[in-house]
Amino acid sequence: MTAEASRRVRFGAFMAPFHSPKQGPARSYEEDLRSIELLDELGFDEVWVGEHHSGGWEPVPSPELFLAVAAGRTQHIRLGTGVVSLSYHHPFHVAERLVFLDLLTRGRVMLGVGPGALTTDADMFGIPADQTRPRMDVALAAIMDLLRREGPVSVSTDWFELHDAVLQLPSVQVPHLPVTVASTSSPAGALSAGKHGVGLLSLGAYFPAARLQLPNHWEIVEKTAAENGRTVSRSEWTLVTPIHVATTREQALAEVVAGGDHWLRGYYNDTAGFPAMFPDEGGKSSYLNMIDARSAFVGTPDEVAESIEWLWELTGGFGSLLILENSAASPAARRASYQLFAREVAPRFTGELDQLLASQRRAVVAREEGYARRIAAQEKAYAKLTDRAGAGE
Repeated sequence: MTAEASRRVRFGAFMAPFHSPKQGPARSYEEDLRSIELLDELGFDEVWVGEHHSGGWEPVPSPELFLAVAAGRTQHIRLGTGVVSLSYHHPFHVAERLVFLDLLTRGRVMLGVGPGALTTDADMFGIPADQTRPRMDVALAAIMDLLRREGPVSVSTDWFELHDAVLQLPSVQVPHLPVTVASTSSPAGALSAGKHGVGLLSLGAYFPAARLQLPNHWEIVEKTAAENGRTVSRSEWTLVTPIHVATTREQALAEVVAGGDHWLRGYYNDTAGFPAMFPDEGGKSSYLNMIDARSAFVGTPDEVAESIEWLWELTGGFGSLLILENSAASPAARRASYQLFAREVAPRFTGELDQLLASQRRAVVAREEGYARRIAAQEKAYAKLTDRAGAGE
């Protein structure tokens, strides 16, 4: 992809959020809120915040409450739930809370939904793991009916009921606030997105096996949407991957490798029970190997921009790319990375350089001819002056 591409890429951050459980949650929240403030100041488009109830590493239980606080500290950035675990909530409450938050923020809210990522969450609520996704799909259908406001909604299931339900609050965004479904490795999320005619949030985009399935997942979204009389757009497709930028590759690596190892091993291996990911020679998860596999984009602005171009070509195009906040770097290094990304990476993909580059190309094409014309004009003027001097004028 080049700066001349017609589609504008939106950039933002995805905050599960990941923080070592050895750090107090209040400090973690403030770090994240300050990051969101900076993202807003730098002109990033969106930020997404997740919902988790166990595990220690992801300490936000209610993304709506967190985003309400963030809304009061920002002006422009769009605010997404990444994601609300629908199998844990009555769908009417989800729809109503998000429309309420959309009103409070004057139309900055996006609803991201999923089944629930942690089995330890589902276990506490007495929900069998194989029921979380079916529950999500039924709840999402009810939410979309409520948001589309095509009439009273009545649904009877073994875990929630609606009787002639309507939302009393008006929507700011027309026809309704954006909705997107989380997807990791399986096509289940893509099937739900297509069935309900909503966006796709590819949370597994940084895993090699899942990344290879990305083009297929979007094809599933389009095909399923057509089968259900819905329309979707690639502009509604959001990808997530770790990104860190510094002035040199050596600096970028030095800032993230140790913290990245701690994240991979502490969260995925020790807490979530995943086998070693991107293992090193000793069999331990390695963030450096993750970077080498292009599952995390780390390096100079040119290197990171080239990786984004590679991801664009691999997928065939997308609407948003979110930087995964995994706390691999220190807060100060993350802030510096966001600043450098906003200044030297993002503009290559947002279209804001198009006219400047086109103007430069015209100048380059014309420079030799223009230079020759200037020399000819100077020579003509000099000859005229010489003729006048010779004539005694």
